[in-house]
Amino acid sequence: MYLLIPGRHPLLTKFQQRYLTQLINKGLHSVRDIYGNPVQCTEPVDAVIFAVTSANHSNTRRNPLAFYLRAITIEAMSEQLQAPAYIYGIDDVGSLPGFAEYTIKRIKHESDGFLNCTPQNTLVICSTPVLRLYEALGFTILPAELGNINTWEHKETMPWDLVEHIAGSSNWLEDDFVKKEMNEAAYKVWKKYRLGERVQLLFRDHMISSDGDLTETRDYNVYVRQMDDIAGLKYNETARFLKPGRIGDIGCAVGSWIKLAAMDENLRESDLYGIEVSRHLFEICRQRKENGEFKNPFVFFSQKNAVTGLVFDKDSMNTIHTSSLTHEIESYGSREDLLQFIKNRYLELAPGGVWVNRDVVAPFDKDKQVYMQLAETDGANDDPYLVFNDREAFSDYLQSLSTYARFLRFAKDFRGTEGYRFSYEKIKIEGQWYLKLALKDAAEFLSRKDYTDNWQSEMHETFCFWDFNDWQEQLSAAGFHIHPDSSAFTNQWIVDNRWKGKAALFEWKNGRLIPMDFPVTHMILVGMKA
Repeated sequence: MYLLIPGRHPLLTKFQQRYLTQLINKGLHSVRDIYGNPVQCTEPVDAVIFAVTSANHSNTRRNPLAFYLRAITIEAMSEQLQAPAYIYGIDDVGSLPGFAEYTIKRIKHESDGFLNCTPQNTLVICSTPVLRLYEALGFTILPAELGNINTWEHKETMPWDLVEHIAGSSNWLEDDFVKKEMNEAAYKVWKKYRLGERVQLLFRDHMISSDGDLTETRDYNVYVRQMDDIAGLKYNETARFLKPGRIGDIGCAVGSWIKLAAMDENLRESDLYGIEVSRHLFEICRQRKENGEFKNPFVFFSQKNAVTGLVFDKDSMNTIHTSSLTHEIESYGSREDLLQFIKNRYLELAPGGVWVNRDVVAPFDKDKQVYMQLAETDGANDDPYLVFNDREAFSDYLQSLSTYARFLRFAKDFRGTEGYRFSYEKIKIEGQWYLKLALKDAAEFLSRKDYTDNWQSEMHETFCFWDFNDWQEQLSAAGFHIHPDSSAFTNQWIVDNRWKGKAALFEWKNGRLIPMDFPVTHMILVGMKA
């Protein structure tokens, strides 16, 4: 008879070892299932099978440990059991109703058919609602920590309860509760690899979701295409500032910029480091490396958050590159997070090193009141506030709206959950309608009006909190010298393809409206460390 234990297994408890030891040594004849019914099994335990779910995820609050670390712990504990233990990693496949069946099939496949778990030869040990999936397949469920199936009360400490306790412990290695509940093998592995400190860092990170992402509303298929499409432009704009040696790309997305850097003959002797916090994008980077897409073999990727701490050693980097990242820190984190990010980059650079930051930027004189005219005949002017549950249908609807109607939707959605109040006034002057608003708010709309594929995600982001002068002041305050070729500029492609014929800006001078140039959209800001 097999014992199958599905779960993420971030750590093991002393109870789990005692429970398995009792089942193996004393037999299954007196064991009861989750309903209190006797199992009445007279067969011995032939093997214990650990199905480690989310095996392809790590370095997130939900899955802080890599699969190999979880497997090391299970293997160490299993040496004390009087039955062989088998460990199989089960990749995350999303919310799949047939996940239990998928797990069973994966185990059979990975064991080359040696372990074919069926309700007749396997008892499942599970104390979470996941057990319902196995119960639906006809498996008998043993309760382990579960005390009451009706209330889901647990009579013993759950592994995840212990993880959360460690996350909040001031000294987890000496914590009485940890020592009382944590399995000795797990304790040794966590201590050796400093996993408690890693978990505490992840749990302190308020910017990132439990699954390791800045936002849960981003369509990554769209996002990846966009990153690849504009990689050449971004690299060409920044290449002349790069210093050979140790080069880091923080927020490397899918590795598109690094791929171009790896092809640059000027950097052929350099080591390239990609840092990405999003689990989805990090996995793409790793797959691209496995596919051999990087010409320079010295390319390394890590999943880390550059806000909460240093991602490189102090005084170690010749070049740090960031693109379209710093505004996300302000958007999803806080001003304090952004200021800390700036300080971290200064600390990581070697003397003579440079931080090349390419990002969006607020217009100069961003608080000035301006007048904006928007096209009303380039689309529908129906109700702009309709609600859609389907992302594609919502995108199609936004595309169908006129520029003016899309503005009305933008004014309602833009950073509302963050507490931002978007203010504007509709004014008629000499028979023409204008929108009177702050220049920064006009720029926020213009910069985002065509992002209909990722509208919900983009509504959380702010581009226009600092103008170029503000950025220079903040880098100087952190110790940087500003490269004289740093600049803010207007992306002419955006002007020609997205703004002309759709929008016009005016300012009030000498009692009348005067046409304005479109504002700057981007900056390349290069901070140098002396």
